Amino acid sequence: MENRKNINGINYVLAGDYYIPDLRLPNEERSIGKYGRMHREYLKEHNPIMFNDLVLEGQLWTYLADLNEQAQNRLQRVIRQMQEAESVTEELKENDQWLWIQKMNSIHNRAEEIILHELAYGEDVE
Repeated sequence: MENRKNINGINYVLAGDYYIPDLRLPNEERSIGKYGRMHREYLKEHNPIMFNDLVLEGQLWTYLADLNEQAQNRLQRVIRQMQEAESVTEELKENDQWLWIQKMNSIHNRAEEIILHELAYGEDVE
């Protein structure tokens, strides 16, 4: 008698008289970070089917770590673009630190709103 079965891409192990799913967590070392945690909560509430599929396939952590990296990279790119568009330079930082801090905080907050909409809570997320 065989102790393993593969049905619909899911491996099952014989435990007594029953086959139970052989679920294993991937060896993912990366952190899911702030944006990954936010997106996980969004999925639980707004797309539970996708959330459950990712959990059952053992891909949730990898998916969230990838999303977090994408969000971090996109955030840095948007901040740089806004800095250039609004002339927030190192020269401004040297001449008027408080104004530079104020402008950078504003840029960061607006850039983060863009990232949250696009990646963490966005409708574009598959």
